[in-house]
Amino acid sequence: MSITIDDLMAQIDKIDRRYDIDKIQRAYELADSAHEGQMRSSGEKYITHPLSVASILLDYHMDTDTICAALLHDVVEDTETSLEYIRKRFGEDVALMVDGVTKIGQVPLNTKEEQQAENIRKILMAMSKDIRVIIIKLADRLHNMRTLYARPPEKQRKTSLETMNFYAPIAHRLGMSDVKEEMESIAIHYLDPYGCQEIERLLNVHKEERDSFIDHITTRIRSRITDIKPEPIIEGRVKSIFSIYKKMYVKNKPFDEIYDIYAVRIIVHSVIECYNVLGIIHDLFSPMPYRFKDYIATPKPNRYQSLHTTVIGKEGIPFEVQIRTMEMHNTAQFGIAAHWKYKAGLKGSVAGEQRFDWIRQLLERQQEADDVEQITDAIKNDLSQDEVYVFSPKGDVFTLPNGACIIDFAYAIHTEVGNKMVGAKVGGRMVQFDYQIKTGDIIEIFTSSSPNAGPNRNWLNIAKTTEAKAKIRSWFKKERRDENIACGREELEREFKRNGIPTTPEVLEDTAKNAHFDTVDDLYAAVGYGGVMLSKIIQRIKSSQTRAQKEQAQTLPTGEEITAETNRRSRQKGIIIEGVDNCLIKFAQCCNPLPGDPIIGFVTRGFGVSIHKQDCINVINNMDSAENKDRWIKATWAGVENETYRANIDIIADQRSSVIADITSAIAVNHIPMHEINMHRLKNGNTNLFITIEIAGVDQLSNIMTRIKKIPGVISAERTGKQ
Repeated sequence: MSITIDDLMAQIDKIDRRYDIDKIQRAYELADSAHEGQMRSSGEKYITHPLSVASILLDYHMDTDTICAALLHDVVEDTETSLEYIRKRFGEDVALMVDGVTKIGQVPLNTKEEQQAENIRKILMAMSKDIRVIIIKLADRLHNMRTLYARPPEKQRKTSLETMNFYAPIAHRLGMSDVKEEMESIAIHYLDPYGCQEIERLLNVHKEERDSFIDHITTRIRSRITDIKPEPIIEGRVKSIFSIYKKMYVKNKPFDEIYDIYAVRIIVHSVIECYNVLGIIHDLFSPMPYRFKDYIATPKPNRYQSLHTTVIGKEGIPFEVQIRTMEMHNTAQFGIAAHWKYKAGLKGSVAGEQRFDWIRQLLERQQEADDVEQITDAIKNDLSQDEVYVFSPKGDVFTLPNGACIIDFAYAIHTEVGNKMVGAKVGGRMVQFDYQIKTGDIIEIFTSSSPNAGPNRNWLNIAKTTEAKAKIRSWFKKERRDENIACGREELEREFKRNGIPTTPEVLEDTAKNAHFDTVDDLYAAVGYGGVMLSKIIQRIKSSQTRAQKEQAQTLPTGEEITAETNRRSRQKGIIIEGVDNCLIKFAQCCNPLPGDPIIGFVTRGFGVSIHKQDCINVINNMDSAENKDRWIKATWAGVENETYRANIDIIADQRSSVIADITSAIAVNHIPMHEINMHRLKNGNTNLFITIEIAGVDQLSNIMTRIKKIPGVISAERTGKQ
């Protein structure tokens, strides 16, 4: 349902705080005028989007300037309105927030990935100045997710993946669990609709029994805590689909082995009551071993506090109980935004706020990075939602992402502790550096005072956190330049040879320049210490070669222009159509032909020539039909050295927990980009993976499929044309 300015004003009237109505009205009028004539993909007027974003923010009782910035957040990017005009009319704070939410615009970057990474960096920098920027951006993304149904399927998947990798983790780190859960719930339905449908089916099988069970346990708990005044709030619920999805498909657990599908939340009025109620719960039900977490004594980095325990009753059904105070509950639901909803708000700046040190640290590490795209890895790893809590021998608590190892812990203590580390003990026992730390571990790090002590290059492959990797790279960058140059030269020359790129001085100098390095040695050194990814260098070279070919074609003599245009059009798709010049070419999705496949063309009505494999089922079934017989046309592959094509692989694998990681590693180690991966559990317990990769041709596809089939646990791997 579309929201109007009258709806927004009615929402403001219900909030018990003062707003500058005139300022908000002026912001709306400017946005409405600037967006005049613009429409959303859903067919609604564009102004409905900023109004909806402002409405979401009013649910958090955000202040006047934030509401104005929400209404104006797209006018600089999408209309002729300037930031300076907004600054003059609405003040510095509103202008800063609008600028922070606005994408970076016309910055000359090589790839869409770099553009996205720079957009993320800009948001983080704006967050460091005013935390309200990201709250607006989260509301903006939440409304876009709610209306994602109106976008094309490819856009739905791309937006959902970006949401899962960046916006949901940011919402988690800010403690905004309601926003995080709604984003994840919507995104996973677009990324793996089949998996979600299976979970929904399993949940609906015994819906009546499930509702009855939740009612029974909440009634039983309420009857035992009636003497607590004021009376506690007791809520029963089923965990979110994404929470169940992670455990079924990521952690590879059968539905019957997920112990916290059901959850009960008990909200009391003091910390003492939290622990008293915990004792009552453990008296009523049997606690499951190793399933108790005290986040009150040890809060999460986003300030989440609660007691978690998993228990089991006479019915034999496990369920989780969360116990917290009302203040803890508000923080858990609304995170940083609770300061506006339940208090007087915060100053915009996060400078000096210890709770936001992670923003500053993330930015500092990215400023040292040679490859701007490392920021996306930092978001995925450093803002991980699964965390472990470990202790130093002195009792200091450290929070690290799940999967972190001894190396990550050492660098979390201090850079020099990591650089000088020579050994480690966990619980008094010596462990390897790749030991994955667990919640409750007491870890002791041993260091050396020798001037020769330093990290090992292999640590870059072991460390989990971006912080540790950045510090290791920084050490090698400063301390081992000659060694970096030698290693980098060897790696670069090997990769150039594999891709058929000459290692002439001219090519190397151009490569260094395009990668933003002053000299070739600087490029070698960056490759050597892991500061830049070789795959990105190769991609830039190929993009440069393609641009050069196009520029050359545009400068041919007039008499050759038609032939040049025909060849250019053909080579864009790597196809030559017999007897046809200058035609639109597309690949049929039913069979996804690749260089090396025998192919044939089909003249469509109004969409050019569709290219099929000769053994495609649609070719076989329609080749001799009277209606289509004359529309088939001879097609052959042209020069496709710099082209890549998408291919789909349908894989069936057993329940071995690491088989999915082995499959993706086999693809990644061959420098083959993965465009998409979907997976779901089959009824027999096996896993079905559908992977879309970008490759040069059928020979490369055959090679990677052979590697996949050799992986233990892979039952079958077949090329398919389905989408």
